[in-house]
This record gives sequence, C-alpha cells and structure tokens, in this order.
Amino acid sequence: MSLGDSDRELVVSELGREPTPAEAALFENLWSEHCAYRSSRPLLSAFDSEGEQVVVGPGDDAAVVALPGDEDGDSDTYITMGIESHNHPSYVDPFDGAATGVGGIVRDTLSMGAYPIALADSLYFGEFEREHSKYLLEGVVEGISHYGNCIGVPTVAGSVDFHSAYEGNPLVNVACIGLTNEERLVTAEAQEPGNKLVLVGNATGRDGLGGASFASEDLAEDAETEDRPAVQVGDPYAEKLLIEANEVLVDEHLIESARDLGAAGLGGASSELVAKGGLGAQIELERVHQREPNMSALEILLAESQERMCYEVEPENVDRVKEVADRFDLGCSVIGEVTEENYTCTFRDEVVVDVDAYFLGEGAPMNDLETEEPAEPDTDLPDVDLEDGFETVVSSPSTASKRWVYRQYDHEVGVRTSVGPGDDAAIIAIREASAERGSADESSGGNRETGQGLAISSGAAPNWTTTAPREGARAIALENATNIAAKGATPLAAVDCLNGGNPEKTDVYGGFTAIVDGLAEMCETLSTPVVGGNVSLYNDSVAGPIPPTPTLAMVGTKDGYDAPPLSVESEGDLLLVGDLGLESGDCRLGGSEYLAQFEGSDRFPALPDEPAAVVETLADVANDESTLAVHDVSHGGLAVSLAEMVTADAGLEVSLPGDDPAGALFHEQPGRALIQTEEPAAVREAFDGVAPVTDLGGATADGTLEIGIGDRTITTDAAAIDDRRATIERELE
Repeated sequence: MSLGDSDRELVVSELGREPTPAEAALFENLWSEHCAYRSSRPLLSAFDSEGEQVVVGPGDDAAVVALPGDEDGDSDTYITMGIESHNHPSYVDPFDGAATGVGGIVRDTLSMGAYPIALADSLYFGEFEREHSKYLLEGVVEGISHYGNCIGVPTVAGSVDFHSAYEGNPLVNVACIGLTNEERLVTAEAQEPGNKLVLVGNATGRDGLGGASFASEDLAEDAETEDRPAVQVGDPYAEKLLIEANEVLVDEHLIESARDLGAAGLGGASSELVAKGGLGAQIELERVHQREPNMSALEILLAESQERMCYEVEPENVDRVKEVADRFDLGCSVIGEVTEENYTCTFRDEVVVDVDAYFLGEGAPMNDLETEEPAEPDTDLPDVDLEDGFETVVSSPSTASKRWVYRQYDHEVGVRTSVGPGDDAAIIAIREASAERGSADESSGGNRETGQGLAISSGAAPNWTTTAPREGARAIALENATNIAAKGATPLAAVDCLNGGNPEKTDVYGGFTAIVDGLAEMCETLSTPVVGGNVSLYNDSVAGPIPPTPTLAMVGTKDGYDAPPLSVESEGDLLLVGDLGLESGDCRLGGSEYLAQFEGSDRFPALPDEPAAVVETLADVANDESTLAVHDVSHGGLAVSLAEMVTADAGLEVSLPGDDPAGALFHEQPGRALIQTEEPAAVREAFDGVAPVTDLGGATADGTLEIGIGDRTITTDAAAIDDRRATIERELE
C-alpha cells in the first residue's frame, strides 16, 4: 500500500507534517476509489433521491424508505435498502469473496436498526463454456448459499448473466432489504461527545488487509494468488448471533449510532461515524479484542475481519451492552469515546493517528476525467434458420433456467416469501415487529401483519449496455419496473450498483457516464427515487474492461401478497402489451441474445413513449380478477417469454404477424408484457392511449407451444423446453 504523491502532498499540507505509517495507510484506503468515489461522485448528482417516502437517503450504511400508510399517508413501517459489490474478492476467492459480500450488506442493514428480511444477488461471469467461468460460478453460488442459509435470511431475487468481457473480472452484486420503524431507526452519525465507542462481534485478525485499496485497482494476472490476503474470511454463525444481539440492543434503545466494519475496517467505520456527526474520537487500539498475537496498530486499524460492529453507547448503558454481547457469545471491547477534537488513535501509549475526521473521510479530491462518447453500432444481421435461432436463444446460459442457482438458496426461511425466485419479481409479506415482544398476535410469530406485499427485482443486462450504454441503462430501469408491475406492485424506490472498468480510459469512462445518465433519467421518469447505492470501478483485467453494468435493485408495494403467476392456465386469451415493431419495419435487434449468439449487430430498440403509464397500467391489470397470468418480455424476446409460460398442463398457440420473423421473436424492447386474460376487451381498454395491444392467440391443454410466423411454424412442448433450458444443470451436475 502506498499513498499517491499528489495525495501525500495534500495530506502533508493539511497536517503540517509527514503522516505516520498508520495515517498514510488510512488515507490511502479511505481516499481510494472504492471508499471516496473520486471518479464517480461528480456524476451521482444526476440521481433524484428525494420523495415523501424517503426517510434516509444516500450517504448512510443503507437507505430508509417509509412504506405506504393509511388513507392519511402516515406510515410507521420502514424498510432499509442497501447494495454492495464484492467483485475483486470473488475472483480471487469465489467462496469467501461472495460469502463476505452477503455478510457485509447484512451488517449495513443492522447498523440502521433494521432486521434483514430478504437478499437479492446479481451475478455476472465470463462465457459459460469456459471452465474458469464455471469454477467461479460454482464457488460464488456456494458462498452466497452457505452464508445466507446459515444466517437465516432468504435470497428471493437476483439475476445471472454470462458475457465474454467478465472472464477476467466477474461481478458479485448483493442487495439486502431490512425492516424497521421510526422508534428503532439508528444512523451512522455520532451524537454526543463523551459517549463510548464499543466494538461488538468477532475478534480482529489479519484477514482483509488493504481490501479497499485492492478493490480500487485493476486485477492483475496473478491476482488469485498475490491478492488472496486482501480477501476477508466470513463466519455466518457469528453473523447470526450478531443479528440477534443487534435486535436486543435496538429494542432496548442502547445504541446512539452504529456502523459496520467493512472497507478499511475499524479505521474506516469509526472515523466515518464521528465525521458524520462533526465530531472526533479517542481510540486505544490495544483494547480491541484480537484473535492473533502481536498485531500492529496498522493491522488493527485496517484489517477487514468480518462480523464486527462499532456502536456509540452512552456510558451508563455500556455494562448492559457487554451483558448482551456475552449472552450471544460475542466479543465486546470498549475501545474509546467520542470527542469534540481530532480523530486520534493510540497504541501502547503512542499516538499513531491524529487527524481531522472530516478531512480523512471527505477530503479526497475528485478526479476530473475525460470521456469519449460511445459509438452506435451498425446494422449487420445474421442469416439464421428460425428454428435453430429459437433453440439457441432459449437454451443460452444467460436466458436459460437459473434453477441450479436459486434452488441452493433458502428462499422460504422467515415464512415471508409469497413469490420466490424464478418469477419476474419476488414478493415477500411485510410483517412489522411488535413494539413489545410477545404482545402481537401469536399466530404471526410476534409480528403484526400489515397486509402489504413487497415486490423485489434486481439485475442488469450487459448485452444492452454494451450495445448502447445510455439507452441500455434506461431499459434496465424500465425492465425492473416492469417486473414489479407484472406482479401487481407499484415501484417505490431503488438502489444501484454501478460497475465499470478503469475510469482513466476515456471510452470506459464515457460508457460509465452514459449508464449513470440513462439510469437516472428513467428512474426519474418512473418517479422512483434512487435512495442509495454503490460504485465499483477498476473492474479491468488482462482480459480487458467489463461492460458498463448498472445493477438496479428496485422494490414496489401492493395490497396483499398474491400475484398472477408467470405460467399460463389451460384456457384464456393471450395478449401482448407493447410494440411488435413490425408494422414500421423498425424492429431493432441491438443488445439481444439472438445477436450475441450469432455475432450480429444492430441499433438498440426504441423504448415506449410513456413508460410510467405502461408500468402503472400493467400493475392495475395484473391485479384484476380476470387476469390469469402475466410475464414481462425482455431477455431473449418473445421466444424466451413464451417458452417460459408453457407448462406440462397448459400450452400456447400463437401467431405473430409481419414479415420479419427474427425481429418478431427475438427483439428485446423492455416495457412489454404477455397477459393471459378472460377479458381481452378490458385489457385493450385499459391500455388505450398507453400502449398497443396485440391478440397473439390462446391457451391449450396439451402443454404444446406452437408459434406461427408468416408461413413458418415452430412447434415444441413443455418437456422439450425444460430440457433445452436446463443448460446450467446439465453442465454442472
């Protein structure tokens, strides 16, 4: 680790002296791209993060959003939303890198006084055919399932994509939803000088040293061996104890503020905590409970050992905090106190850090980088047999079934999950914790039913943002909103994880700038505030930069927990809401899995003129009693969506008009949906003036899918489709 020359000059000027080794390491980590967002922060003002529902916006460990309340709009139920990346660690050590990504975002949830109730994981790997991609996939999924299952937090949503540009740098983006209320809410802003700083959780070791700076560099060819010490090692059983201990501390109002120990370890958490309150701290590093002998001051400060929380506690409550920690078999150290002076750390009576906390946390200069506008692709369409195209796209690893992945996750734990993974969006039941434990209806486990369902969708589309970064990012926001609306929910808020390559390259930074602008624009159009997020840059390796990848985790609400299924019933009309794109002859295939498989190029399809109206109307129609099934149309186009709706007991007989079969089947314009209904006239009336509605055909009772396109017909059945879509299972089992 080393502090750059220009940064060192700035630090020396501020301190009036050379920094100590511990100070230099702190600045190097806290001023890294990973912590300070030096290249991305100037762009993030594009996001609208405000709204009546927003209680705590960007800048804390997690955002806090109020759920819709009664007729007066009042709500006493809050959710927390957070998302983070663990990209570099998951390349070096797939199991521990992914596992500790889950642990970190869960602790971000705890630090807001919330109980974690759901996880969503969006994963991106190199081409599935490569053995290294399969190795990374298996390790990452095992790490996520092990940690999430052990701590008892269900993984209910997410995505998995494969693209050649992720070969040298996979992405692991993890989102967490928590539940709290106004009484229980805690923030990461220190409150009062004289309060004690208490470290609760696992003992500190040497794992994860320099993790923040490691995450702010391109991955080297020997990263899997040379950078392994920068990867943390998790203990989910300790995390589960920490979750339950945190609940007791919050319930008894023993915490004034909190921050989890993630990037830059104790130094990062404690300095950021007091800096947000405009205060300082006095910390005695030798008081930190340690699991390894002879640790240095720098190691204690920067180690990113997992399952640790830093709490601000009033002096009279310290003994009770110790009792709670002891009850849950967790370590507990009173390491110092909040002051009105500098952020100061001593080690065996020697001052090793003495800096202004705000300067340490916020003093990093922003980068002024040049951008290069992304070029639009030419049109170069392949000549492919229609049936071959259908089979290839339906069985592509990116569009194929992800059952092999999500069946390893416990998505039922907590008995909140109404709609689980594999659908357009998950739905979980919101049950608010009782203010007095045990006073609620015993049948609900001590929780009060609110009658609200929370829909969750998470993901990105690397093919889209590779083809057209700005329009692709707009499409990703619309796609997630459409997923939520297909389950009858209305979008409420979102968090993003903005992944990019080396921003010092003008074309890479141009693409990154474009995805920020596109995502911000569509979220504002949908009146969905982006309340928090994460930025991960320098996702570059010897294989080159990753595609600009804006993962969006969006939530929506609805009355009740039920939703129309994705699969069709054996009777009912099938309608397409949205543009077939055939009448005008402008059915763009850009960004489609079809072109990714057959090496063609085209411009990205135009998005609907009134996307917010489409989403709102779709949610209303999905909740109508005459609606039998709803499924959004996106990755893989109509070919994949139709195939996914067919079951052994119910098939489809559809006809697509026009003279562009490939365009009709495979273009991926988002904001479209397939609706099976008993009242097609009512659906057409609902979307009148909002979006075109096309009658595609109807359901059958024989499990066959028959697609007529001009003079061509594709015929298959549910068994054959399931076999084609089992691509990942066949290769990994």
